[in-house]
Amino acid sequence: MQRKTAAHVHLDAIRKNLAIACSLAPQAQVIAVIKADGYGHGILRVAESLKERVSTFAVATIDEAMVLRDAGLSNAVLVLEGVTSAESAALARTHDLLLMVHTAEQIALAVEAKSSVWIKLDTGMHRLGFEGRELPGVLQQLQAADVDVQAICTHLACADEVDSDATRRQLDSFQTCTVGCDLPLSIANSAAIIAWPDAHADWVRPGIMLYGASPIGGEPLAAQPLQPAMTFSAQVIAVRKIAVGESVGYGAHWTCKRESLVATVGVGYADGYPRHARNGTPVFVGGGIAPLVGSVSMDMITVDVTDRPLVSIGDTAELWGRNVLVSEVAASAGTISYNLLTGVSSRVPRLYS
Repeated sequence: MQRKTAAHVHLDAIRKNLAIACSLAPQAQVIAVIKADGYGHGILRVAESLKERVSTFAVATIDEAMVLRDAGLSNAVLVLEGVTSAESAALARTHDLLLMVHTAEQIALAVEAKSSVWIKLDTGMHRLGFEGRELPGVLQQLQAADVDVQAICTHLACADEVDSDATRRQLDSFQTCTVGCDLPLSIANSAAIIAWPDAHADWVRPGIMLYGASPIGGEPLAAQPLQPAMTFSAQVIAVRKIAVGESVGYGAHWTCKRESLVATVGVGYADGYPRHARNGTPVFVGGGIAPLVGSVSMDMITVDVTDRPLVSIGDTAELWGRNVLVSEVAASAGTISYNLLTGVSSRVPRLYS
């Protein structure tokens, strides 16, 4: 590997984060959410590391589910978006996949294929799901056709806001819709596992927390002892002195106010480093934090290491990981940690430990 840009994935951290999710909801069963290539960490390696610890994985699409089946994983797999064709429904049945159903069309497909299903209710997010008043009819139709209904679920829109009235309304709505129902229930994503214990129900669905990123906005990681599962790093490829008044990078958006030592690091937006990261975004290099300066290029960034004068060519710079939280970089770029983790490009090798 000539270029030293890499995403180091710490599988033990993922396992420890799963244990935290389990400890927070000890009465619930756990579905590990590994969609979007395991949030950028590698779906197969994440699944292999967790397969003895969880009974069920969740993915977004049937294509993702088939990656697991083709690799020989036998755990239950829930396809969160369900399917949209008879061929996909039949494939799900053949490979013993669980399908989410959230439309009348998906009910028809499940009935035809006799697939095992979860029912999704819309309690306020308004993306997918049946309205609560439709649940009795949906259940009757599926059960009359001898379809195996395994659970009823919903998804919370504002669980990351610890005092959200919207979340309370959603929980009340779900409770009202499912009162008297003897099927297992599922509500909690990562944020709700941490902040909304009333949402734990029978199944919890940890996603982002498995990868060590805080799902609660503004909440310090120390308050949730999650361990970052990815260290995104690159190599210093140049160090140069820049005179007062001179600028660095495209558009000359940063100008030296003092004679400065600037390191060029071999990573850019083609690797998944955020294009809109602002001047001052933290980078860990030379044993401490140094600020990003200048525009992010396709293959390079520049970092002011004036206060880290021992930095030299060949040194490793951590873009995010255990010294710089991915949430810090995301906030500086006006986005969220999910976007950064899933956006690390395919040209960046994943190295596992």
